[in-house]
Amino acid sequence: MPTGVAIRDVREQLFAAAERVLLRAGPNALTSRAVTTEAGCAKGVLHRHFADFDAFLAELVLDRVRGVEERGAALRAAAGTGTVADNVTNALTDLFGPVALGVLGLITSRDALRARLRRTTPTGVPLLTEAGAALAGYLAAERELGRLAPDSDTDTLAFTLVGSGHLLFAGREDASRDAVRKVVRSVVAGVVRES
Repeated sequence: MPTGVAIRDVREQLFAAAERVLLRAGPNALTSRAVTTEAGCAKGVLHRHFADFDAFLAELVLDRVRGVEERGAALRAAAGTGTVADNVTNALTDLFGPVALGVLGLITSRDALRARLRRTTPTGVPLLTEAGAALAGYLAAERELGRLAPDSDTDTLAFTLVGSGHLLFAGREDASRDAVRKVVRSVVAGVVRES
């Protein structure tokens, strides 16, 4: 791209380019040069908007975290509709898409990125921690509606579901919806009180 030409939505374009590189070539291929080449802009564009490449990567992860939090709010709003197992199956299938799995690989492969992310997510793994909180909030709403047993430990259920979902999707191109549903039903079987 020629110098001096304004780029609209630079952050979003750079994030989208980073995701494409991540999906195509994995976390080790993600460099500032690879991102800017993919975005079709000069390397300096990235550095005008971010202090350094690790700051860019941290913002990419935090942007994806905000997406998880937004979907969590929508999930909580769905409490009382459909079935608990179907709602959780849909949420896990949505959460563990290829981009999220790529971002999780990025987080685990870069020490400097993990250290920077500790400022906002002091414990756990970003994305997984927020997904667990979102699911726990949804399950608590279902418990309040009487669709889960009153003594349900929604935090433990949520983190069990997120951990199981991550293991189910990790390293696979396509975990089947039926496999996800089977895990979800097994985890919530003792607490669901739906008719």
